[in-house]
Amino acid sequence: MSFGVERSEYRNSLDDNLCKGYMKINYQTKNRLNVEINVDSAKDAFKKLAEFQEVFDESHCQLCKSNDLQFIVRTVDGNDYYELKCQSCFAKLAYGQHKSGGSLFPKRKLANGDYDKENHGWHKWAPNGN
Repeated sequence: MSFGVERSEYRNSLDDNLCKGYMKINYQTKNRLNVEINVDSAKDAFKKLAEFQEVFDESHCQLCKSNDLQFIVRTVDGNDYYELKCQSCFAKLAYGQHKSGGSLFPKRKLANGDYDKENHGWHKWAPNGN
């Protein structure tokens, strides 16, 4: 099968376009968000997609399995808190902020530092801590 361009020519053309910032990625998350991401290189594409997926590709609540999710930002004493809230059972997945760069990440660890294997970071507030 031939496409009229030698593989090495295609690769050089792809590298040239990436260096010039011509690459755009259209991505749809599991929960139907569409985004266009502009990248400068293949490594940049990988990094930006990974960051986007980690924050926005949550498809359902890990407690009740509902896909009725809402992004929430609360401001308390001048600090912003980012959460994904289940509209069915009111469970939440909290997001932390990296100290360097300020990007977000889902908090999936328990208070003791272990990974939350059961609920993957999703929790409901309980007045007694239960």
